[in-house]
Amino acid sequence: MGTDESTPSWCPSGDAHAPESVVLGVRSGADGQVTYLADPVPAAEVLGAVPEGIAPTRVLRFASHCVSDCVNRRGGDCTLVERVLTLPPRQETRAVPRCHLRTQCQWWRQTGVDACHRCPAVSTAHHADDELSELVADPSTTPEQLRSWIAAAN
Repeated sequence: MGTDESTPSWCPSGDAHAPESVVLGVRSGADGQVTYLADPVPAAEVLGAVPEGIAPTRVLRFASHCVSDCVNRRGGDCTLVERVLTLPPRQETRAVPRCHLRTQCQWWRQTGVDACHRCPAVSTAHHADDELSELVADPSTTPEQLRSWIAAAN
């Protein structure tokens, strides 16, 4: 994974089963925040170790190449990160987590450090009763709709 802008960008909320997929981090704690790995681990090496009946995305975060046919893609941009940035950061700290993906990350390339502050809270597995997470994950939801939902919920 190089730092050249012409190299493929990587999605930090990627497909665990993509051939190039790597484990970005491990979910931990009551809030499910991601603890990032120091070095990438090929997803294929760990998927078999996840106990049957547990979705791999429940305990791990994966990164894979951004693909042009992704439902979150609009031209060269990722609309998922736009929706994620609508949410207030969960942490007050301005420290940016260490991440081996950053130089190739689509979210970093598109929005810079703002995405890094919210990335540890992003989940690819949602509870059925978590309406906000479902709205963020839905490609048809606009940032304006999210802001309205958040304002109404407060």
